[in-house]
Amino acid sequence: MEDFESSRDRVLMGQERDTMVLQDDERERIAFHESGHALLAYVLEKTDPLHKITIIPRGMALGVTMTLPEEDRHIMSRQHLEDSLCMRMGGRVAELLVYGDLSTGAADDLQRNTELARRMVREWGMSKEIGPMAWGSNNQVFLGEDLMHTRDYSDHTSKVIDDEIERILREQESRAIEVLTLHRRGLESLTRALLENETIDGAEAARLIDEANGEPVHPTGTKTVSALTGVGKTAPVKEASPVAPAAASPVPAPSVAPGWQPPTLPAV
Repeated sequence: MEDFESSRDRVLMGQERDTMVLQDDERERIAFHESGHALLAYVLEKTDPLHKITIIPRGMALGVTMTLPEEDRHIMSRQHLEDSLCMRMGGRVAELLVYGDLSTGAADDLQRNTELARRMVREWGMSKEIGPMAWGSNNQVFLGEDLMHTRDYSDHTSKVIDDEIERILREQESRAIEVLTLHRRGLESLTRALLENETIDGAEAARLIDEANGEPVHPTGTKTVSALTGVGKTAPVKEASPVAPAAASPVPAPSVAPGWQPPTLPAV
């Protein structure tokens, strides 16, 4: 199983870059970044199960949080898409909560989130402002796939689309801030484990989050995938060690009032 696991990691995440030397402050920031992704992947209801977290540089990434689907999925609900957007915001938001500023580490997350939100608005009718319409042609010039797109909507509609994309992304950023603030102890516990071990599996991450929370986040079972139990297996919940009572941890649903403003970070 170790050989299979190593082979899968090589294919999905890239080859380990053993020669790359990271400064201590960079390594800590990467650990917080990946812990933010991992905590949201575990806590949010509709994300794929958490499988592994590593801060060992692989391929083009300085750290990786891997989730694995429980089964083949041919369509995705809006809630699944929103939870995926929120999870990808986790790295950026974790850095913001801990350091009070941002880094370049979230560039790929933001690019993927923006493209997903754009498709939700333009292609899948998941915006109340746009309604049940699909806007934008996929026809491309033959010299390059992304050089030109024909636009079949007005400048006003274009602005509405841009505003809706921004709204969706800001909603999920605000939601990520709320969840990570609620589970701040779990975020710090995951980070310490990553700095010590460099790689932890989903089951260990779930145990750390549950212990920091004071009770299991998912009472019916930890939402993780183990390499030894196979995809789609739900590991049994371990009894959490007694800790000081923690706040209840329901995952807040995305809701933003008109005239949304960037959220104010809670005092640390």
